[in-house]
Amino acid sequence: MFRFAAVSPSGDLNYAHQLFDQMLQPTTFFYNLLIRGHSKSWSPWLSVVLFNKMRLNSVDPDEFTFTFLLKLRSNMRVNMGNDEIHGAVMKSGFSLHLYVQNSLIHLYAGRGIPSTARRVFDEAVAADVVSWSGLVIAHVRANELDLARRVFDEMPERDVVSWTTMISGYSQAKCSREAFTLFWKMNCEGVMPDEVTMVSVISACTDLGDVQTGISIHRYIEENGFAWMVSLCNALIDMYAKCGCMDRAWQLFDSMSQKSFITWNSMISACANHGNADDAFGLFECMVSAGVPPDGVTFLALLVAYTHKGLVDEGVRLFERMPREYRIKARIEHYGCVADMLGKAGRLEEAYRLISSMPIPGNDVVWGTLLAACRSYGDVDMGEKVVKRLIELKPDEGGYYILLRDIYVAAGRMAEANNMRQTMMDNGARVAIQDALVIKHSRAELDEMQPESKS
Repeated sequence: MFRFAAVSPSGDLNYAHQLFDQMLQPTTFFYNLLIRGHSKSWSPWLSVVLFNKMRLNSVDPDEFTFTFLLKLRSNMRVNMGNDEIHGAVMKSGFSLHLYVQNSLIHLYAGRGIPSTARRVFDEAVAADVVSWSGLVIAHVRANELDLARRVFDEMPERDVVSWTTMISGYSQAKCSREAFTLFWKMNCEGVMPDEVTMVSVISACTDLGDVQTGISIHRYIEENGFAWMVSLCNALIDMYAKCGCMDRAWQLFDSMSQKSFITWNSMISACANHGNADDAFGLFECMVSAGVPPDGVTFLALLVAYTHKGLVDEGVRLFERMPREYRIKARIEHYGCVADMLGKAGRLEEAYRLISSMPIPGNDVVWGTLLAACRSYGDVDMGEKVVKRLIELKPDEGGYYILLRDIYVAAGRMAEANNMRQTMMDNGARVAIQDALVIKHSRAELDEMQPESKS
């Protein structure tokens, strides 16, 4: 009864605690069950509380105690002092137990600390495939792909974890060709990939824009029984859309019997980014009708669609509906999209008021969008106001001065344009190579427009 309440997915940790509290002298076994139960619950920190209580009551931990605690620490994003548990392992004499050693290796691997993971690995009496995989993970997390591959190639045997870690590392580092090569080698050696492996391979296809390889991967997924996995279908839809194959994206979307909110978002975003605004709006209505709640990603895609369509008033109304009807708080990306929409329509004052009134700090991307609109419409006064805001955010960025200079040139205000270079120098602004080319072009324009000054 106690085991079921403590560790079963259908159990009840509160009831397990009631039973535990009635025990006069709970043993290590019962402490371990509660520690394990909490390590997989919404209150994982209580495992550490129980461990401390265990020590206060002079109940000796065993290798399972430390295995549960170390796995807990590996899965927690917040670093809570790894040395404390590691030190307790050493003091308790379990540092040579393989399960504990592997848990320590994976703890430091998850933190991206390969030096400490290697030290534990070197102390292992009989390292197994779990130990080796942990070392590969450590180097990948530390962005040391060459060292990770060296360890991978030295492994006496490899499991799906080690293969997937290496393939994912290559994919995330945009080394897509290496990811493909390793994936096909994995197949040749008869190791069956898992969901994570396949998502990484699809991501590599997306990064390269290699739709033919993507089609081959899609075929492999169908032939090997992975087609039911919604996450893989979502990744394939995204891949097809970004490779420009909207027909295949639609075919896959329509064939899915189960769709997550990510599926809907992927297809709505694909339609929006390809300028198919009406399809995006129609999908949104179907999504809501199907009882799938939209999120911030959904609305960002719809705002992009409204921008492509030039439906500014409708886009602004949708933006206003987000918090009111859907309880979704707008992020900087949403504000930036609406500001871009207003700016492209020449409604610069509205865009300025929107950005100025944001409840979150603005950034140079949002203000830069408005500055580009000022340049398009030749609005000098608004351009000056926006550049002032941008200089407050990034005083040493020369590109903003260059854009304002272009606005002055277009408006025929040569004196202000000539003064911008000196203002840049006075403020210590630096100019990127691409910005320097703009300056050179702008100076040539000024020279052409002021022939009298040379005579």
